[in-house]
Amino acid sequence: MREILQDFLDQAPLDPTEAARRNMRPQLRKRFYQRAHVDERAPFAILLDSRAVKTPAGKALALPSRALGEAVAAEWNAQGERIDPAAMPLTRLANTIIDGVVTTPAPVADEIAKYLGSDLVCYRAGSPDGLVALQAQHWDPLLGFARDRLGARFVLAEGVVHVAQPDHAVTAARAAIPSDPWRLGAVNVITTLTGSALIALAVAHGHLTVDAAWAAAHVDEDWNMSLWGRDEIALDRRAKRFAEMQAAATVLRLA
Repeated sequence: MREILQDFLDQAPLDPTEAARRNMRPQLRKRFYQRAHVDERAPFAILLDSRAVKTPAGKALALPSRALGEAVAAEWNAQGERIDPAAMPLTRLANTIIDGVVTTPAPVADEIAKYLGSDLVCYRAGSPDGLVALQAQHWDPLLGFARDRLGARFVLAEGVVHVAQPDHAVTAARAAIPSDPWRLGAVNVITTLTGSALIALAVAHGHLTVDAAWAAAHVDEDWNMSLWGRDEIALDRRAKRFAEMQAAATVLRLA
C-alpha cells in the first residue's frame, strides 16, 4: 500500500485554501487484485489472488487466527477501484504489531505502564457538580475493576496536579498487561487513544465494551459540547480514532 504524496486534479478549485488541501491528499493506488483471501495454513497469511501481502517492513501479513485473518481480508475485499489505507484500520494495526511489537514487546508494555502513574480516570474535576457526577459514573467502576480484578488500589486527585500512585497499585495493574504481542499491541492502541491504561485493561479483560470505553474516554469533551455545542471537526477526528479503537477491540476478540 504505497502512497504517492501529491494528488494532481484535472481542475483546480477557485478557493486557494481548498486547492492546497486537495493537493495534499495522497494519490491512492489502483486496485490490482480480484480477491483477498486467507491462506489455509497457520500463520494465516493474507493473499491477494495468489500473492502474499507484505508489511511495510517486508514481512508477511500473517495473522494468529483464521478469524482475524478473515477480518483483515474483508478490509481488502471492501476496497473499490483504489486502495485507501485510511479505510483499513485493522490492516494498519496488524502491520504495526508484526513490524513493531512481535520482536520488541517490552518497550510497548513499558509505554502502557507509564499511563498507570497518571491515568485519566484518577484525575477528577472539583466542579461543576454535573461533570463531577458524570466522571464518577463512568470512572468509578473502572477503579472498582482495578481494585477487585487486578488487586490495584489507585488514589484520586482533583485537578491536574500530579499525584503519585502507590507502587503496589502500579505493579499489580502492570501484571495484567498482556504478554501476547497481538493483545499487547491492541491494548497499547486503546491506551493511547483513550489516555487511560485502566480503560484499555478493562476492555482487554472483558469488563468494558468498546462503546462504554469510548464514552468513558470522552466524558470531559462531551460535557463541554453539551455546554457550548457540537464541534464537528472534533467529532470527525473522533470518528476516525474510533475506527482504530474498533480495530484494536477486534484483535482482542479474535487473536
